[in-house]
Amino acid sequence: MIELFASDTPNGKKISIMLEEIEFPYKVTAVDLGKGDQFDPKFIEISPFSKIPVIKDDKESVFGSGAILIYLAEKSKKFYDLDNKVKINQWLMAQMGLVGPMIGQYHSFYKFNKGKSKYGEERYHKITKDLYERLNARLSKSKYLAGEKYTIADIATWPWIARHEWHDIGLGKFESLSKWYMNIAERDAVVKGYNFMGAGEIPKP
Repeated sequence: MIELFASDTPNGKKISIMLEEIEFPYKVTAVDLGKGDQFDPKFIEISPFSKIPVIKDDKESVFGSGAILIYLAEKSKKFYDLDNKVKINQWLMAQMGLVGPMIGQYHSFYKFNKGKSKYGEERYHKITKDLYERLNARLSKSKYLAGEKYTIADIATWPWIARHEWHDIGLGKFESLSKWYMNIAERDAVVKGYNFMGAGEIPKP
């Protein structure tokens, strides 16, 4: 039984979706970021940077959503085609280094602290829009981010686009990105994993 330490964020949802996709049994231990659970010394022992998600698998613990996805993909032998590993890694790292951090900053300025920094809102709106455009360009040439197969690169990126209503950019303006988004949103494992905290969340078109 895998224990998932997470909160209801895109990074947390990545792992619950992956666990549902590979059909591994798991239990969720909620980490309340608002109350500072991430700074508990016991949590820091398994997450040195006080970040979610983390998994415990038997005696093994793994922190960092990208590392966890690779770990689970290798263990299950799913969604990480070794013949396409280089391309999968590139798109996974693009999510880890660009899509997540940049859109996360936009959430911070625009969603949670609106009106406090016009510069921050405008800067990260522009960056987020650019990310939409670049993802759309890629998906106009490929069914999924790393090629014709659904992989951990898609699982990592999708939850961030699932917050598209927060972005005020208009997902519908990006035909290929929208098609990719809805194709994944209809997967049973994605629906279940998206609602892993039991709050009744449903992916929205």
